[in-house]
Amino acid sequence: MTERTVLVIDDDPTLLELLTEQLQASGLQALKAQDGPTGLRLADEARPDLVVLDVMMPGMDGWQVCERLRQAGPLPIIMLTAKGEEFDKLRGFRLGVDDYVTKPFSFAELTARVRAVLARSQTGEDARRTIASGELVIDLEQRRVTLAGQAVELTPTEHRLLAALASRPHRTIPTEQVLLEVWGAEYAGEVEHVKHYVWTLRKKLETDPGDPKHIITERGFGYRFE
Repeated sequence: MTERTVLVIDDDPTLLELLTEQLQASGLQALKAQDGPTGLRLADEARPDLVVLDVMMPGMDGWQVCERLRQAGPLPIIMLTAKGEEFDKLRGFRLGVDDYVTKPFSFAELTARVRAVLARSQTGEDARRTIASGELVIDLEQRRVTLAGQAVELTPTEHRLLAALASRPHRTIPTEQVLLEVWGAEYAGEVEHVKHYVWTLRKKLETDPGDPKHIITERGFGYRFE
């Protein structure tokens, strides 16, 4: 199996060194950058499989770096920050962040989350068909989505969530099952992840996100794709 590469962007040199050492010890290739511009250059040159990105950095902060990375493509991103307020998490989810880890954290937890995001960013083996619903066309195998003939850019996590629902149309999937399939067992109970990403998908795929026609909520149970 090809060694996966993780780029860590953090202005704390001690934490940066410890994080890259931990990732390398777990069998991953790790690159490091101590500021946003350096991180963006490395992301462009090295094409990492995932970025671990600190929010609070001088000059170009993590939000600005995240926006630039998102403009370049659907690269998985884990935000690493001392901020734990709900507003910051919502901002991260709106930018398409795949996970949000709050300091202080254990290296074992972060490594587990890195591996979970890497695993779900790969093309799912169960995605082997194309689904069309009105002007929405989902090619699960090629991970391509178009709406009225226009390509829709989705993050890796959004792709995984859409595939989990669209591959079983008209069937309501329990929220905890969606969480398990898309995020993994270590995210058990974190149903807010599902809610936030369902909302971001609706904003990209629905004519009226407040009155969705494709991704339907069954309150108290789960979601289904129509």
